[in-house]
Amino acid sequence: MTTGTAYKLLSEADWAAAQTAGITASAVDLADGYVHLSTAEQVRETARRYFAGAGRVRLLRFELAGLGDVRWEASRGGDLFPHLYGPLEITKANAAWWLLPGPDGVPVFPRIL
Repeated sequence: MTTGTAYKLLSEADWAAAQTAGITASAVDLADGYVHLSTAEQVRETARRYFAGAGRVRLLRFELAGLGDVRWEASRGGDLFPHLYGPLEITKANAAWWLLPGPDGVPVFPRIL
């Protein structure tokens, strides 16, 4: 399935690097060989697990159509996650937000998600 939306979370440092390079390249993406993305249903848990205590976090939303080689692969709990095998150009984001940490350190999402 290559339709619908996917989300990418980036630390402030990864966002700054992405702005310079034009593409995302977080350490986990480089190590795994693909860009980790999440669906709307998955992104809050991804934020809780991997970005709690990280301070301000950038959230980008992308349309899957036109991103390139997106594969749905089993990950956390057997759920299928979208993984992009190729560069993720930040100019393809159709929305972006800064998420601030809540009292527990977990990023707080906008009401629209």
